[in-house]
Amino acid sequence: MRLYCSIQLILCLNLTIIIFTESAQPPFACDSSNPATKSYPFCNLTLPISTRVNDLVSRLTLDEKIPQLVNAAPAIPRLGIPAYEWWSEALHGVSNSGFGILLNGTIKSTTSFPQVILTAASFDARLWYRIGQAIGLEARAVYNQGQANGMTFWAPNINVFRDPRWGRGQETPGEDPLVGGIYAISYVRGVQGDTFEGGGLKDGHLQASACCKHFTAYDLDHWNGVGRFSFDAKVTKQDLADTYQPPFQSCIQNAQASGIMCAYNRVNGVPNCADKNLLTNIARKQWSFQGYIASDCDAVSIIYEVQNYTKTPEDAVSEVLKAGMDLNCGSYLNNHTKSAIQKKKLLESDIDRALSNLFTMRMRLGLFNGDPSSLPYGSIGPNQVCSKAHQDLALEAAKTGTVLLKNSDKLLPLKQTISSLAVIGPNANSSRTLIGNYAGPPCKSIEPLKALENYVNNTQYHKGCDSVNCTTASVSEAVEVAKKADYVVLFMGLDQTEEREDFDRVDLALPGQQQDLITAVAKAAKKPVVLVMICGGPVDISFAKSDPKIGAILWGGYPGESGGIALAEVIFGDHNPGGKLPMTWYPKEFNNTPMTDMRMRPDPSSGYPGRTYRFYTGPTVFPFGYGLSYSNYTYRFKNVTQDKLFLSQISSKGATLKTSDSVHYTPVDDIETEACKNAKFSATLEVENHGEMDGKHVVLLFVKRNQSGDGNDKPLTQLAGFESVKTIAGERVEVDFDISPCEHFRTANEDGLMVIEEGSYYITVGDQQYLISVFDRDVSNVTSTSYAEFSSHYTYFNYLAIIVVFLVSFDLLSYF
Repeated sequence: MRLYCSIQLILCLNLTIIIFTESAQPPFACDSSNPATKSYPFCNLTLPISTRVNDLVSRLTLDEKIPQLVNAAPAIPRLGIPAYEWWSEALHGVSNSGFGILLNGTIKSTTSFPQVILTAASFDARLWYRIGQAIGLEARAVYNQGQANGMTFWAPNINVFRDPRWGRGQETPGEDPLVGGIYAISYVRGVQGDTFEGGGLKDGHLQASACCKHFTAYDLDHWNGVGRFSFDAKVTKQDLADTYQPPFQSCIQNAQASGIMCAYNRVNGVPNCADKNLLTNIARKQWSFQGYIASDCDAVSIIYEVQNYTKTPEDAVSEVLKAGMDLNCGSYLNNHTKSAIQKKKLLESDIDRALSNLFTMRMRLGLFNGDPSSLPYGSIGPNQVCSKAHQDLALEAAKTGTVLLKNSDKLLPLKQTISSLAVIGPNANSSRTLIGNYAGPPCKSIEPLKALENYVNNTQYHKGCDSVNCTTASVSEAVEVAKKADYVVLFMGLDQTEEREDFDRVDLALPGQQQDLITAVAKAAKKPVVLVMICGGPVDISFAKSDPKIGAILWGGYPGESGGIALAEVIFGDHNPGGKLPMTWYPKEFNNTPMTDMRMRPDPSSGYPGRTYRFYTGPTVFPFGYGLSYSNYTYRFKNVTQDKLFLSQISSKGATLKTSDSVHYTPVDDIETEACKNAKFSATLEVENHGEMDGKHVVLLFVKRNQSGDGNDKPLTQLAGFESVKTIAGERVEVDFDISPCEHFRTANEDGLMVIEEGSYYITVGDQQYLISVFDRDVSNVTSTSYAEFSSHYTYFNYLAIIVVFLVSFDLLSYF
């Protein structure tokens, strides 16, 4: 988000600090001890929230309404309504990055979980939910302690990690839209106080409010002179339908998120926050969104000042409110809404609509229900912030997400009896690097160096580089340290100086002289070294992958407050790594692909390789879903309850359409919910741990199409399900997957319509695959032969038809 420092906000922040310093009373409206507000219908808890909101809005003057449209909403003293700050952050822990949370009282720190990209590598939806639960609990505790002037948190970031150079890719669950959607569901339900399965919110009341961002097709911050404020993302309907939009649809329809945030950029010429089709027609009408819509910070001002989309500031204000946006992070609506009404560019009813959504949210949070101490969530106190349970969860998440990328000759785990260890690298002794961005002060801070010293008393450390950018490297000194040790662990990679908000990378190689340092140390070491990569986005480390002197590689993301302990436990075998990469690691040649090209699908005619594992056709350093373990695993499909599907049977119209290539298909929107439910089938997979260690293993199930003749517009493969399962050494475990053709077999056509086409589909896990055939209609009545015989005859008659056509075309049929 854009950090602005207007005089108004500075004054507001100073006032908030004074309020928090003087009182530990959380701000709330409808104080039962105040006779002036007791009689207001909007304070009557027996009335529906919609009735209460209507009453409240009707009592406001225009001058009282307008300031409520910005994030720093002032108090309305005559109605007993306190000030409210909408901007708070909780990306991977309650943060003081926004203005709503101040960690300067009894609570001075919160649990800092791993940055999202590493948590995603666990592929564990229940873990994501538990983290959301913990964040929501700590958020409510901070409010109850009087250190919060808001309970609306602008997280999660569920944009698809489309380009490996994106500085904010670290904030996301990775490059797969299904993973992004399931992450959103798990996190949002946890934060808001819902059950894991959903549907558990009593009367719609929230523990805290989550907001999915940035809607939509936002994944460029600042690259080669192109900035996010001016960028116009050219996106096809096809890519919008099956890549950019699905995570947000899941966030709204399944997670029931109470907020969404519209992005800075334009999509096909229209600013997201001024796009009525996006905010109203799609989000509210098509997906039934019931929450509030906030702009990214200053996203309204740039519509006029940077994008030149409107002729006046009043036009910009009018466009966003009419489009369906409710809240402006910034001051633009406060400054220009009244003049927009005076110039008849806007109606007061447009403001009332936005205010209804905003006050509904505050009431759902219980902030208009009187003293919060006697209400649900009122007993949550400071003792539940940085609790042992939450810190243990942060450690579990860091360990579970860690990915083993290489382990030649089983170098890892190191024996805990080794006599000496050298720890080298700029990320070895930096606790700040472990945290990532959008983080508050952590409960504790354990650097990797300190954690490793607990295993090996004789541990020597050398930084190696002056900083992560490694413009100056002390190679010879580091080499001398490495020579004296039995084993060497290098902590290299990136930090927030190399990738962050408003700062994209222009190179996928390691910064500065890092590669030279790694290679020299590895060459000098007695035994192959261990390389630990601390970074959010992928890096081309092909040299390390192929170097026999680099025996093991671990990716640790930005592992949070307990990351040092987690990495040490993995290195010394107290945890069996099982994480898998949630994004593709591309070679540095991908730098030649413009980051501004939003196309997902490849274009062979121009050499454009496509993006993400679903469409990318080039070489990889490490593919999506890659990850090793200290155990070896094998898979076997034990039972699949379906092997064929008939489009005509699931289509509500009983008929199917044809593509230009005469391929039959049926639009998913034409399939009744019950038919989709009936078309579901299950697959039971047997997973065997052949190692000597128990482990938590990620099982990824993909659907792959037979691409012959289909061109390049279909995904090469598509994730259909994932499970993180506990396995015991030497034993088998069964994993059940539910597969829905309406969801997992669908693809987007050029018009952005989601369809299921006839053809061959394979469900695959590892090296195992199972064929599911999709036909236009049921042919079982055509012949009494078995399905296999029919398939053989079908192929035979196709060949016969081709021969006949050939003979006719050359007038040769008469010879027969």
